[in-house]
Amino acid sequence: MPRYAIYFVPAIETEFFRFGSAVLGYDCYTGQKVDRPAALDAEPDLWDRLTAEPRRYGFHATLKAPFQLSPSCTEAQLVSALHSFAGLGHAIPALTPTVRMLSGFAAIVPATASPALDELASKCTTIFDAFRAPMSAQERARRVASGLNQSQIENLDRWGYPYLFTDFRFHMTLTSKVDLDRRNDVLATLQGALSRACKDRQLAIERISLVLQNDESSSFRVIEQATLRPAR
Repeated sequence: MPRYAIYFVPAIETEFFRFGSAVLGYDCYTGQKVDRPAALDAEPDLWDRLTAEPRRYGFHATLKAPFQLSPSCTEAQLVSALHSFAGLGHAIPALTPTVRMLSGFAAIVPATASPALDELASKCTTIFDAFRAPMSAQERARRVASGLNQSQIENLDRWGYPYLFTDFRFHMTLTSKVDLDRRNDVLATLQGALSRACKDRQLAIERISLVLQNDESSSFRVIEQATLRPAR
């Protein structure tokens, strides 16, 4: 079954998107392979292994986790809702990106907390939930078995995903879990490459993307984008 999600994906022409897609080796706009940054050339096998799982999702931050479409909804309705939501008027978050380890994997995160960003993610979670098909019993059991707390289980049952609201953290995944003895090296390599590519510029979260995964063996692709209208 196809899955959809609401992501933040930087504009294709930006240095920030070029950096992230190069690290992963995949462009989620074109669906094509991307050459890695020179900083990662020394250990290609390591980076192929570390990026194999996040590569399938493309360079992104999740705002509404992947879901199957409700039988009562269509893709066209979801596209229309994306544009309607973007036009409501939002505080446009801006962040200074930095690379950190989150539970053992490397990700780009905001250097400081952003309430506006948390609010945008919460709105996406709740508003687009009307399009989500009910979770299967197998998926629920798999999620619960990963070691969720009571609040996360409640989120899972109500919204189809555990890490929401107080458990949400904006992040753009760059690797899967890194061995403990390599984490400092991986972190330093990625932070250095990010600084060189993007010159420590701020990143505005000014768009949302609808992405599609056709089946379990496919990678996610951007199929629609909408620019957020700033709140007055």
